This record gives sequence, structure tokens and C-alpha cells, in this order.
Amino acid sequence: MPADLAVIGLGHSGLPLAQAATAAGIGTLGYDPDPRTVADLNAGRPPADGSLEAAGLRRMLARGFRTTTDPASLGRARTVVICVDTPLGPDRTLDLRPVRTAAHTLASSLRARSTVVLESTVYPGSTEEFLRTVLEEGSGLRAGRDFHLAYAPSRLDPGSRSHGYAQIPKVIGGLTPACTEAAAAFYGRLTEKVVRARGPREAETAKLLETNYRQINIALVNEMAVFCHDIGVDIWDVIRCAETKPFGFQSFRPGPGVGGHSVPIDPNHLSYPSRALGYPLRIVELAQEVNARMPRYVSQRAAALLNEHGKSARGARVLLLGVTYKADLADQEGAPAAEIATRLRDLGAQLSYHDPYVPHWQAAGRAVPRADSLYEAAAAADLTLLLQHHRTYDLQGLAAKAQLLLDTRGASPTGAAHRL
Repeated sequence: MPADLAVIGLGHSGLPLAQAATAAGIGTLGYDPDPRTVADLNAGRPPADGSLEAAGLRRMLARGFRTTTDPASLGRARTVVICVDTPLGPDRTLDLRPVRTAAHTLASSLRARSTVVLESTVYPGSTEEFLRTVLEEGSGLRAGRDFHLAYAPSRLDPGSRSHGYAQIPKVIGGLTPACTEAAAAFYGRLTEKVVRARGPREAETAKLLETNYRQINIALVNEMAVFCHDIGVDIWDVIRCAETKPFGFQSFRPGPGVGGHSVPIDPNHLSYPSRALGYPLRIVELAQEVNARMPRYVSQRAAALLNEHGKSARGARVLLLGVTYKADLADQEGAPAAEIATRLRDLGAQLSYHDPYVPHWQAAGRAVPRADSLYEAAAAADLTLLLQHHRTYDLQGLAAKAQLLLDTRGASPTGAAHRL
């Protein structure tokens, strides 16, 4: 069957796109080279990371959504969007092999007058210099003449109740003005607002600017948290006061580290081409350094708190609460909990964890026991360490049960716990 849309890569960004398109009445086909991923989705089994709920997947399937491992099926779609993950390699440079593989797969069946959009996070210039070349060489077609090519960075707020797909403006940069308009016509069916960039490079760099803005401001407030603790100032009260300023200030919160699919990775995309020009983006790299230090700092704070109460980290029973990267989600991508657990284990602590979204958990390849009874586990632990504040956690009740509670999210009532 012909499809209006084919989505390559059914991960944390591809599935939300497919869900929005299906809900808008767009015939949507999902492509993934992993047979297990395809079989699970076609059978109504959602991914474990919580990027799509079972009820949402059932509605998609009822509206005709199907997934496949057959590359030939991509040639039936009028619009193809590449949403594959682009991780960092061992040398901390961007690994574009997933994009290359997706492009080769698509090129063999690419047809004239179709629209190809890249949503994966890439280096500025990748759409023109990399993706365009692979598609043209593999298909014999010319981008901007025979098919439309554009970049539209993925913008998602997983778990948000106020920023759904339709409410988030979509930035689009086409290879030519006609490419931009073709992509805009497609996304205009999904979102309330389309923002046209001057070209693909501007759209690619906008994604990195957005993420680096968060990275830098999170680093600033993390550094302030350490500073405030050292001088005996309540960072959470400082933030509460500062955020009343109606101009020139946006509130960020400190935490045990940064996680997710963008913040820990995207700054490296931007620093790589800057170094090729002969200079680094120092503020971005410094922000990375600050945020990367937070898991170690939290582990040290935990050990110091135990020591202050006459207990050694060696042999101490430590309960970790919330091991995902974001509240009320199952996704653990980049979450600092694993590093914190590893550091505490190296200090000799006996670990357990609780997370309503994670039935089994490992840190550095070693399983961490799950606490079935939350309040009993908190009462038995020498230290309860809140790493992620899920809505199901009653922190006032936990603070009353726990021997010691260290809150890295500032979510507990004032005076009820030790806070970061």
C-alpha cells in the first residue's frame, strides 16, 4: 500500500513522529532494520523506554500504522523522514554511520518528486555535504531538482502534558526554497507552527544552540549549588527568589548530572567543527566538565552525610530512588544514576534501588537489587538518595521513614531532608 510517510528509525524521536502523523490521518509506515523491534511494534508491544505507551501504539495500529524491515517499501512513500540515533564514538566524535546506513537503504528505492527530511542530530553541514552525497550517488537523482531535501531538528518534551507534538513549532531548513516549502507542507499537517530557516545549516545549528543553552545554564546552577553548599546558603531558596525577576532570568534547577538523548551528546557535535576551525567553544566545553563532575560530587556528599551521622560509606545500606533521566518516564538514556551507583559501590556501600518505571536495573554491568516495599526499604537504609523525583514519591512520608534522606532535586519540603 502507498504511504504518505515513511519513518526510518523507530526510536525515541521516530515513534513520536509516527504517532503524530498517524493521529493526523497520514498513512504512515515505520522502517527499522531490527526484526525484533518491528515484530514487537506490529504485535502491539511498545518499547521499554516509555517513548510510546501501549494504548497509543494500539491506536496507531488500528489506524493502519505498520512497521517493516523491507527497504523496498520506502519507495512507496511521498515523504521519508530519517530519525536514527547518532551516538558518539569512542573518540567522542559524532558517529554518522547510522545516518549513512539509513541513506544507503533509502537511496536504492528513492523516487523522483519525493521529500526526504533528516531529523537526527548532526554536525552543521551534514545534510548538504553528507546526506545529499549518499542519496545522490545511490539513487542517480539530484537533490533540489529531482527530489526535495531538508533538515528539521527533532524537538520533543517526553512526558510533558503541555508540550505535545502539535504545540511545538517545527524548524525547517531546505536545500532550496522549494525543498523548504515541500517539507513545510508536510509538517504543517502535524504542528501548529512551522518556522522556516535560511537553509539546512541554520536549522542544524539551531538544534545545537537550543541544547547548549540548556547545558550551559544547567552547569551554571550546578556550580552555584556546590558554591552555596560550601558557604551555607540554601540554593533552592536562592532560585525561588531569583525566578521572581520578570525579565533577564530563566530558572534552571541543579541535579545529580545531565541525561537524556541530547544534552550529554549534542555539545560535542558543535565543538568538533569549532576545533577544526582552530578554536574550541570553551563555554560549552566548560559546561560539560561541570555537569560531568556532578555524579562524583553527589557520591561525595552522600559519603560525607553518612560520616556526619557516625556511619562509614563502607558497609552502609544506600537506597537510590529514581534511576531514569527524567521524571515519570522509563527512559534511562544518559541518566547519572549508574555512575553514582558505581562510585558508591566502589566506596563499599551496599546498594538497592526503587523506581516505579524500572523493574530491573544494572550499574556497570552488575545488577542492583530492587526494593519491593519502598517505605520499609527507606526505614532500613542508612541513607536514602533521591536521584529522580517521580510523581508517585511522597517525599514528606519518605522523609519521615528514612534515617537520612539526601534530595538532589530539591523536591522535599524545607527541613524534611538534606538537599543538594
